[in-house]
Amino acid sequence: MIKRKIEPHLKRLAKAYPVVTVTGPRQSGKTVLVKSAFSDKPYFNLESPEVRNRAQQDPKRFLEALKNGAIIDEIQRVPDLLSYIQVISDERKKSGLFILTGSSQFELMQNVSQSLAGRTALLRLLPFEYEEIKTGYGKIKSTDSLLQKGFYPRIYDKRLNPYEAMSFYVHTYVERDVRNLLQVKDLSRFEKFMHLCAARTGQILNLSSLGNDCGINHNTAGSWLAILEASYIIFTVKPHFNNYSKRLVKAPKIYFYDTGLLCYLLGIQDAGQLKNHPLRGSIFETFVTADILKQRFNSVQDNNLYYFRDNIGNEVDLILDYSDKVLPVEIKSGETFSDDMFKGLSYYDKLAKGKYKNKPVLVYGGKKSFDYKNFRVMSFDDFNTLRGNPRL
Repeated sequence: MIKRKIEPHLKRLAKAYPVVTVTGPRQSGKTVLVKSAFSDKPYFNLESPEVRNRAQQDPKRFLEALKNGAIIDEIQRVPDLLSYIQVISDERKKSGLFILTGSSQFELMQNVSQSLAGRTALLRLLPFEYEEIKTGYGKIKSTDSLLQKGFYPRIYDKRLNPYEAMSFYVHTYVERDVRNLLQVKDLSRFEKFMHLCAARTGQILNLSSLGNDCGINHNTAGSWLAILEASYIIFTVKPHFNNYSKRLVKAPKIYFYDTGLLCYLLGIQDAGQLKNHPLRGSIFETFVTADILKQRFNSVQDNNLYYFRDNIGNEVDLILDYSDKVLPVEIKSGETFSDDMFKGLSYYDKLAKGKYKNKPVLVYGGKKSFDYKNFRVMSFDDFNTLRGNPRL
């Protein structure tokens, strides 16, 4: 079992807050994490009908019996517990009393913000970041193997076939979570929507086009996209607005949190099919972008990812915003670099005039990292240093 990078922060925050809430997609390792970090606490899973019935019938009695608190898994299944947790936390005035987990931002966060505002620390646990895999499982076979396999812990722990595992994951997710979240009646059309989103990863989002291709209207497409975001399937990166240009694209870009799930939705069944796939560059960009976001979440930092693009096509894949300065990042899947790869960074460099956190970065598919002119060229093996306060 790999020790997750977020665990020290989880323990630290449990000493400062009466409640710690860990959210993230299903099977990202939340249960293993909290049980490992707080092995002395009793554990209750609200997915269990028996436990859920006890909690629903008499939530006050259920919680008051837990003198030293507890781990409560899938708390969104019995949201009424949160109000009682608030009262008990206020009465006992003890840190680290309850450790909660939940798989749906859509259901969970609304209730948490209402009942536990100021009383809970919030952590987001995504599937493995690349550095965790290197530390726990050693050297990968190839970049394509990594991308196709994805980062869900269970696939590594149980040595599962990634395509098969993601097939089960999607069907279970659609049948269970989607049906509950918005009572989507046409589940097959929602699955088609997921496939269409996959084909757009790393691209600027056009909801009207997406809706038309799926046979749904603009508003429905927006609602379904919100479901995918709330379930930690996709995330969006917004454009970075500044004073450099008034002709900036205003729509966000869409990405998937996990490239294994992305590859499944694109019909990629093994790593060999990735080599010449037309979306390989977008899949690699998705991997790097999602990993930088994982690094930030594992350090208990908010999303500071943006992108730059004007209406004549000048673009930088990522702009990491640190308030006073920024860090432009271009992502290329090629294993050898060329001057053409710096086109977007060079254009942005003229606009920004050196107002950077560090040297602008090119992350590429090669193995060596080095300085080149005014830029830093980074192997995807090394880009874990891009989190929080990069030291490149």
